[in-house]
Amino acid sequence: MDFEELLKEMRNSLLLLVREQYADFSKAGEDTVTQFLEDAREKLRKWTFLLAEELITPAEYEWLLKSQKDLFLMHTLYSAGISKIRLGIFKNKVINTITDVAIKALL
Repeated sequence: MDFEELLKEMRNSLLLLVREQYADFSKAGEDTVTQFLEDAREKLRKWTFLLAEELITPAEYEWLLKSQKDLFLMHTLYSAGISKIRLGIFKNKVINTITDVAIKALL
């Protein structure tokens, strides 16, 4: 497993999500996604390795990702006028996208 390639795929998928579904705040969304992936990089590496080795389940992987939601720098998006409800939906879609990319690549 090449983690850097997987991380690149995660980032590309997330940027596509932002551009397609959140065009009204795409710049702030792209910055938020990039920062989240950087902040969570080492944990993502560890958890992705555990998933690849089948030491954790996809559900456990997703749960671990959800524990990182607070790393999102949502003040940037919130100050851009995005509602808290919409931010919550965005966070969930980011977590789901990361999980989907990892599972497709590894299992």
